[in-house]
Amino acid sequence: MNSSCGSDTLYEGGFFNAILKFPADYPQSPPDCRFTSAMWHPNVFPDGRVCISILHAPGYDPLNPQESAAERWSPVHTVESIVLSIISMLSSPNDESPANIDAAKEWRENRAEFKKKVARIVRRSQEEM
Repeated sequence: MNSSCGSDTLYEGGFFNAILKFPADYPQSPPDCRFTSAMWHPNVFPDGRVCISILHAPGYDPLNPQESAAERWSPVHTVESIVLSIISMLSSPNDESPANIDAAKEWRENRAEFKKKVARIVRRSQEEM
């Protein structure tokens, strides 16, 4: 997946590579998604793994009680719905359940610095094209 981000995000104009890895029992289980390009976002782990509800295994998770089973993976999701969810995540970070605690803290407490870091990764992604 090589995606240019939409116009309503801080990531506009950036080109970010990601890998969708599909398990043998897909579509019963969700794929994993990981950015291979640099990414600074509350819902992206430092190693690039994307953390959004629709990529979490189906059913209720007692370790993640704030997330309903309806928000999690369902076999009806398509590659298109996954990509759209990731683009939506980029425009609307969820800092209540962060994968990258440092990015979430900066998003909440120092939005100007957060925006500077994102602008740098957008520029870097453009230079690498």
